[in-house]
Amino acid sequence: MRASILLALASSALMVVAPAYAEAAQSPPSASASEVTPDFAAAVSDPGRDEADIKLDESRKPAEVLTFMGLEAGDTVLDIFAGGGYYSEILGRAVGPEGSVIAVNPPQFTTSEQSKAKWASVTARQPNVTMVPSQLPDHTPSPDSIDFAMLHLIYHDFYWESEQYKFEKMDPAIVLSNLFTGMKPGGIVAVIDHVGSPGDTRAVVEKDHRIDPATVRADFQRAGFVLDGESEMFANPDDDLGKNVFDPAVRGKTSRFVMRFRKPE
Repeated sequence: MRASILLALASSALMVVAPAYAEAAQSPPSASASEVTPDFAAAVSDPGRDEADIKLDESRKPAEVLTFMGLEAGDTVLDIFAGGGYYSEILGRAVGPEGSVIAVNPPQFTTSEQSKAKWASVTARQPNVTMVPSQLPDHTPSPDSIDFAMLHLIYHDFYWESEQYKFEKMDPAIVLSNLFTGMKPGGIVAVIDHVGSPGDTRAVVEKDHRIDPATVRADFQRAGFVLDGESEMFANPDDDLGKNVFDPAVRGKTSRFVMRFRKPE
């Protein structure tokens, strides 16, 4: 993860923004009669949410994202590297009292007073949300326990390291292996990230804080997941993939890929 995001995470105010919403390339997965689709609009419009989070809704389009991904009421959710809990709170409201959200954050980003206060407010509003401090490779959910996992703008960080922020180099295959074990058969993993250029992945991440979508597809498929759907809702053909996502020329306008992976039944 880039230094700017980590600093924002330490103060639990992630301020990355996304480009305008476009039509989804594919429809969300079909639901059976026994499945319950949450009221995503209500989950997002909760007036108690943090004002800074609400300002991100227009660019992040969480209701559209979760509709496409196929989140269901009652799901057990894992929000990986949850930051200040932007998605954790929405997910907790969407899955309802029969569902739950486990939000994982590296411990070094959970100790500031700002982070503590933000998470206290999130969990007070959504008691079915629990924040768990853990280094990402160390978090091992119980086998077949997770219905839905969210990786929002963080998968590239699996290829990033920082001595300054005590973020050690990790092997993405280990994290995905743990995730695959923890997902229930048929469970969904939602991945959204900045589109990066082909090349050495760690070099691209270090320079631009982006990742090649082909790398993500290959990593997940190698771990045993199947690609169940993709959307171009955040595609921006004018994005300069050679620029860092915090460059003023592209900040807030980066092209982002949206992928839905599933653990085979």
